[in-house]
Amino acid sequence: MAILSRLKIMMFLQFFIWGSWLVTFGSYMIGTLEFTGTQVGIVYSSAGIAALFMPSLVGIIADRWVKANRLYGVLHFLGAIALFIAAKTTDSSTMFWVMFFNAMVYMPTLALSNTISYSSLEKAGLDTTKDFPPIRVFGTIAFILAMWSISLGGFELSNMQLYIASGAAFLLALFSLVLPDCPISNIKKDKSLVSRMGLDAFVLFKQKKMAIFFIFAMLLGAALQINITFGNPFLHDFGLNPEYTDSLVVKYPAILSSMGQISEVFFILAIPFFLRKFGIKKVMIISMVAWVLRFGFFAYGNPSSGGFILLLLSMVVYGAAFDFFNISGSMFVEQEVDTRMRASAQGLFMTMVNGVGTYLGAVISGVIVDYFTVDGIINWQTVWLVFAAYAAILAVIFAVSFKEKNNRVEMKNDAKLSA
Repeated sequence: MAILSRLKIMMFLQFFIWGSWLVTFGSYMIGTLEFTGTQVGIVYSSAGIAALFMPSLVGIIADRWVKANRLYGVLHFLGAIALFIAAKTTDSSTMFWVMFFNAMVYMPTLALSNTISYSSLEKAGLDTTKDFPPIRVFGTIAFILAMWSISLGGFELSNMQLYIASGAAFLLALFSLVLPDCPISNIKKDKSLVSRMGLDAFVLFKQKKMAIFFIFAMLLGAALQINITFGNPFLHDFGLNPEYTDSLVVKYPAILSSMGQISEVFFILAIPFFLRKFGIKKVMIISMVAWVLRFGFFAYGNPSSGGFILLLLSMVVYGAAFDFFNISGSMFVEQEVDTRMRASAQGLFMTMVNGVGTYLGAVISGVIVDYFTVDGIINWQTVWLVFAAYAAILAVIFAVSFKEKNNRVEMKNDAKLSA
């Protein structure tokens, strides 16, 4: 099987796992297990805690001791077991620990899938900037198909979503056996302790530009987690209004949410053009403005004819909100770092976005949702306006503080000089 085909299948299964439960899990916990907003936020925060250290740690191991493709398969096998156990769990405390273990083995695979892709493309003499987005888009397609399967199957409020995710994880663990081998760096004895331990990526914080980039990537990671944790429960809550009970928004909220992933397909393919034309700074600012619009449209949207258009627009802008900081950020890091620290640098990026950002976003958003809940009714409009204001403040501060070269060619040359 050709390398590109194997990478596309890998990316498809990688995100089918996540799409099977990530968006609808909050609704299952609130609607079926009757967890509070804070409890749901804490369960989701498990991913953030795990990502604080696991992507970087696994990245170091993949750079120095174990081939990334082999490590990748082991982690997905363990994740399959964890998701199977989670499907049988009904207590919020136990759920946290089970999902924490699942996050410990899944979150690093996000960075490893990038590492395997970049390494394989480079080895095949292909251009990562041009050829990676068409591979990554298969992950988005898988996420969409997974959400549709869960919604049309009637599993949004069922533990079946976790069983499906477990099966997909087991399948990917088996498929990892045919993924291309990734090289392990040979560290010379005269290298510093930092290099021998594979901690080179943390040195990136000494560069002002990279430090600012990682901090804002973290803060955008918080916005993403807010969306993931409460986007689907928000749509389900329209069912409390008798006027909307039979609306498609209430019956199939995950399908409506999947419009955001469909939007992603187009924005992913547009990333190379936007990075070349505008550079990482403007692309990140576009992402932040898109988050403002995403939350703003949520605040005023509803299942009525006019309100539905706003909900649909919120899904359209989601593609730019997510892709223009998450995927563009990964490609930016790839261009900025020495290839010898590729896995650990990608792990660091994931730590900031899916670690610190996810934890803060999940916990703080849970508290905010509970704060604006009266007699079991959540004031969603106020909640979303608070989050929109947060994204707007980020955009202004980032525009002032982040400095960048004018074009991508200069960025590439700088990376080569620093190698």
